[in-house]
Amino acid sequence: MERQILEDYKINVKLKLSALWVSLIFCYIYGDYFELYVPQKVSGLLSGENMLDTPSKLFIATLVLVIPSLMICLSILLKSAISRWLNIIFGLVFTLMMLFIAINSISSWYSFYVFLAFTESIITAYIVWLAWNWPLSKTS
Repeated sequence: MERQILEDYKINVKLKLSALWVSLIFCYIYGDYFELYVPQKVSGLLSGENMLDTPSKLFIATLVLVIPSLMICLSILLKSAISRWLNIIFGLVFTLMMLFIAINSISSWYSFYVFLAFTESIITAYIVWLAWNWPLSKTS
């Protein structure tokens, strides 16, 4: 009997990095959405008693979270050397940030948030690893 092997294509590192940033964004969105189910969260949003309680804090949070969103396209559009370094730098920053958030969010109601933060840390650490080990071009 002939053994069948599934066809597998080599995926460009730029596409892998972009896909990882997309996965990261989905984890962020799900975490923020599920957090709405935590008791008192919605009432804090309605009353303005939350972490983002000033226009400047909200703007800073926006600046931080626009980075992963932009890395989706920048990973593909930028020259490889620039993309590599941005992925390493921002991957490290977001890995450390999410580990910090995970450690500081440990509680029964936030177990989902801790799980997502550790998952996000694994994704961003893999982004760093993939960018660091970016294959060299073969020149003749």
